[in-house]
Amino acid sequence: MDMLVKLYDLKPDPAIDRRMADQGVTIRRALPPELAAIGEWIAPRFGKGWVSEMTVALTRSPVSCLIAVQQGKLMGFACYDATMRGFFGPTGVDEAARGKGIGQALLLKTLLCMAEAGYAYAVIGGAGPQSFYQRSVGATPIEGSEPGIYRGMLKSSKPDGVSS
Repeated sequence: MDMLVKLYDLKPDPAIDRRMADQGVTIRRALPPELAAIGEWIAPRFGKGWVSEMTVALTRSPVSCLIAVQQGKLMGFACYDATMRGFFGPTGVDEAARGKGIGQALLLKTLLCMAEAGYAYAVIGGAGPQSFYQRSVGATPIEGSEPGIYRGMLKSSKPDGVSS
């Protein structure tokens, strides 16, 4: 199910920023020359479909893919305007880095970028952990939104080892 976020209610959270700084994690927009490296990181963790969406986000101007980097290593990513304008996602954090606030930091920073771009609302398409999005940014479910824009989507016939 998709979820809706009121971007005009969001504010930066200094506590999240401090937590990232204390861990040496930087959240920033990806650079076009990083496309291959980010794609190679995403594919085994989240699948080729998410690589396709990240590629679209990384080719937008401004780039609509943010990454979390710690000591030169990619820890997570978040995109917007990838599958549809006004949509947040895909997003993912390395399994070993979960529980450290990186996902929440990526979510908030990405949604704030959307607000800066002039969006009043964001749709989280096919939201996985709904309680996380409700707690983190006040997202609310959009009734009747499943399968939504993903209805009839073609899928690769080659397995990528990651379930969708």
